[in-house]
Parts: sequence; C-alpha cells; structure tokens
Amino acid sequence: MTVNMTKGQAISLQKNDGGTLTAVRMGLGWQAAPRRGLFGSRTREIDLDASAVLFADKQPVDVVFFRHLVSDDGSVRHTGDNLVGGAGQGGDDEAILVDLARIPVHIDQIVFTVNSFTGQTFQEVQDAFCRLVDETNGQELARYTLAGGGQYTAQIMAKVHRAGAGWQMTAIGTPANGRTFQDLMPAILPHL
Repeated sequence: MTVNMTKGQAISLQKNDGGTLTAVRMGLGWQAAPRRGLFGSRTREIDLDASAVLFADKQPVDVVFFRHLVSDDGSVRHTGDNLVGGAGQGGDDEAILVDLARIPVHIDQIVFTVNSFTGQTFQEVQDAFCRLVDETNGQELARYTLAGGGQYTAQIMAKVHRAGAGWQMTAIGTPANGRTFQDLMPAILPHL
C-alpha cells in the first residue's frame, strides 16, 4: 500500500513482515504544463534532472546524476537522463536505484533533488512527483507529489537516512534555485 507523503513526513523502510528493504528505486516523473498562447495551448519540453547526494556525517562524499550514473561504491545507480519528461504519462521519467544493503556504513543519508538544467521554472511543470518503490517486487511504498508551480528551478525532494538498524524516508519538498546539484548544496545542508 502506498503512503501519500506530506512535506516533512517520515516513514520507516521496514517491510510489513518485519524484514528490511534491501533495494529501492526513487522514481521521478513530470510533465510540461500547457501554456496558453495566441494560437491555443501548447507545451514546451522540460529537462528536469534527478540527483542523489550521498552524505557521511553531514559531508557530501559522492553524487549520482546524469553525468555520473553510478556511485563510486556501486550502491546507487541512475538509470539515465530524460530530456523531456512525460515519457511515462504518470510513470517514472528518471529513476535512481539504491541497493541499501551495499551502502557503506559511513554513508548515513542520501538526499534526492530535482533541478531544471535548462533553467525553466516549476511554473512550466505539472504532475511532478517522486516515489519510492521496493525494487525487489515493484511495490510503490511512498509518493510525494510536488504541489503548485513557482518561480524556482529546483526542489529538494526527499531523503533516505539511517534510523537505528534500518532506513527511513523523509519528504522534504523545499523549493530552491539552481541548474545542478552543486548549486543546491546550500539549500540541502539545513535538511541533514
């Protein structure tokens, strides 16, 4: 059963049977919002990019994004860049696979961001979401839907972080500005 998350909400990544999730997929989806013009409405392609920044004791130690598809230790993998969005018509346009069992013990948080590489604002985006899926069986565990547009070009979407012996997901949903994950670091740090 999917949990529709609200900003700031956290959920445990324990399975219903008490087991621990071993592999998850953070999926990102979006569509271009129709724009009204003199000759009717039309859409413009939107290039959003998903990134995962791996932290150890509040220090960034690795990142996975469209130019670095696999973390140095191989535990986090980006499935590839989608330049237009809406490909899945409600499905994932970009995805980042996380093998929780392989993440080195010093990594304590993974923050997921989305940014408009071309600089378009979220006023031009609709139906944007991130979702966490149990990669072993395809079951959607949690979904965070981006509400409203806005004059910003990025969003700190969510984080997966250690909680005792297991993992937890927290929806962040904080708007930011930047074309790359590097631009977003000042906005990420308060959420660690």
